[in-house]
Amino acid sequence: MPLMAIIAEGLLSRLSFGLINFSLPLYARHLGLSLTEVGVLAALSSAVALGLKPLVGWAADRFGLKLMYLVAISARSLVSLAFGFAVTPWELFAIRGAHGISRSLRDPSANALLAEHGGEKSVASAFAWYQTAKTVAGSLSRALAGILLTITAANYTLVFLIAFGLSMLPLLAVARYVKEHRDPTVPREHRGSSSALLAGGQNAGPSGSAMPGRPRVLPFVGLGFLMAGTAEMLNSLFPVLATEYAGLSSAQAGVIYAVSTLGIIFSGPIFGWLSDTVSRRLVLAVRAVANTGSSILYLLFPTFAGIAIAKAADDMGRAAFRPAWGSLMAEVSSFDKRNRARTMGWMSMGEDAGAALAPILAAFLWGTWGIAALMGLRVVLAAATELYVLLITRSPAEQRVERRADMLPARRAGR
Repeated sequence: MPLMAIIAEGLLSRLSFGLINFSLPLYARHLGLSLTEVGVLAALSSAVALGLKPLVGWAADRFGLKLMYLVAISARSLVSLAFGFAVTPWELFAIRGAHGISRSLRDPSANALLAEHGGEKSVASAFAWYQTAKTVAGSLSRALAGILLTITAANYTLVFLIAFGLSMLPLLAVARYVKEHRDPTVPREHRGSSSALLAGGQNAGPSGSAMPGRPRVLPFVGLGFLMAGTAEMLNSLFPVLATEYAGLSSAQAGVIYAVSTLGIIFSGPIFGWLSDTVSRRLVLAVRAVANTGSSILYLLFPTFAGIAIAKAADDMGRAAFRPAWGSLMAEVSSFDKRNRARTMGWMSMGEDAGAALAPILAAFLWGTWGIAALMGLRVVLAAATELYVLLITRSPAEQRVERRADMLPARRAGR
């Protein structure tokens, strides 16, 4: 039941913020913001959350994961309400910054609770169901936003107020059903400090770990940066891409979100199962292929069908990323369970850094050199990220083989 309540929170919260995420860039353009300014606005939430997450993760470990979770949901509801009364660009930026604070409060606690209740052998599936619920709700609400803006002649205030009403629903589910298990008797192999993780100690890992002893956290912070960056380069700008580049209406863009949802409903849980039982590395490779293919489709086929297929592929890559990344976060943080939220805060900080910089870079490239430059760089980054994944997630067996191969010439020379 606690896991179901967390999944319900993700669904209901994203149902609310999907309305805002679709409407906000269009409203910003309506108020006269340039493409670059829209990119900065989209990235501001992640930028604000970026530096706060390790501190908030420490607070969650100290004062309770559930408490910080509830505070974050309440703060996010107030953000939704504030958008309904924003009439100037500076107000949009201020409210978007406040949203970043609520994100910094929420993400470390939510991730730690998912890892706690997901179970060691099915943690990727837990993250997959959570992300599937969020993605499905986000796509459906974006479709609803496109329809609402069409039939109400772009009444943005109404859309934001509906989002506020929906954002209040998750509070009940979390307060009533989510439990937190704070066990002071942490096994010795899980004791240590976050600084030791960041430095990269070499203690033995948990049973079944794919890590060569205690992993260093900083390389995984970089991995989160790269994977989130390639995913978020187009996510926030998609309404503008669909309407201004492909010439679609707001309603057509909203329908595309609904169509892509069908693939996510099935692919998300499947990717979670594959990550838990077959290969996490395989699932991460799917993400790279999806990012590359969708970028090419966006560029070459700016039609309703082409954009719809590209968006479905893009969302499938995001569906593959989340369970595999959640499994990595759970495994790395399991080496220091007393500071689990703080460790996840560091790793999530890498995600936010990528999500913050990517829309700004995307808008700059698009506005300066055209959309071909944007899509070309995204393809290059997807390939580079996959190489980085292979580098830092090698199994201990593979590393032993490499060390033996390096030692052979020296042994022969000594003979």
